[in-house]
Amino acid sequence: MSSETIKITFLGDIVGKPGRHAVKDYIANLKEKPDFIIANAENASHGFGLTKKNYNELLSYGINCFTSGNHIWDRREIFDYIEEADKLIRPINYPPNTKGQGYGIFEANGVKIGVINVLGRTFMGMYESPWSLLDNAIETIKKETNIIIIDIHAEATAEKICIAKYYAKKGISAIIGTHTHVQTADEQIYEDCCAYISDAGSCCDINGVIGMEYEASVNRLITAIPDRLDVVDSGQYQINGVNITVDVLTGKALTIERINEKINKDEEK
Repeated sequence: MSSETIKITFLGDIVGKPGRHAVKDYIANLKEKPDFIIANAENASHGFGLTKKNYNELLSYGINCFTSGNHIWDRREIFDYIEEADKLIRPINYPPNTKGQGYGIFEANGVKIGVINVLGRTFMGMYESPWSLLDNAIETIKKETNIIIIDIHAEATAEKICIAKYYAKKGISAIIGTHTHVQTADEQIYEDCCAYISDAGSCCDINGVIGMEYEASVNRLITAIPDRLDVVDSGQYQINGVNITVDVLTGKALTIERINEKINKDEEK
């Protein structure tokens, strides 16, 4: 890291063992390591939730912070360890007594980085309104650092864009969309300060349906009968995310670049 900028990598939703496997390989083979890596891990354990074992596994690969979403509660053991998992944040707009934290302040090479996780509400559920909660978290974090990254875990692109444009005016460094698992091509910088993409995509097997087996997925649509969804593992993986360069002093994003790479399990080093 130079004395003026910091490079932050955000990896899209990690789906099951294939996603974990791909992330491990991707990070290990980077020629130039970023200063700070964030990854959404709400689907990292067989596509639903995050076990303590997989949390520690992903930490060992060099990921510095984990965001999540509505699936973070799918593994009941999360309630037993989330209070101790200081690199994991859950969405901020759950009720006040919910276990875990909705934001955190981390450090990379002496630079503090604030990370907030928030759920959208359109087509998502009856969550708390994000606006005042985000305002309060931003005010608290800005007492320590101007670098703030928000993971907006939401279904509706319009909702993500509205939140991004609104908080870009407040000087947020980056607002990264997650949840749909499909990478969008709208990366840009709002208000000359805030890096944005509607969805960072996912780290998963490329031969399924957003990381899950095609047969069960299409059967649910044809028959309207619920079918068990399992993670697909064909050995062909993808890494989706973004690289962001941020000015350390001002917190302004200078660049945003999509990550869209393929990894063949049989060709791994």
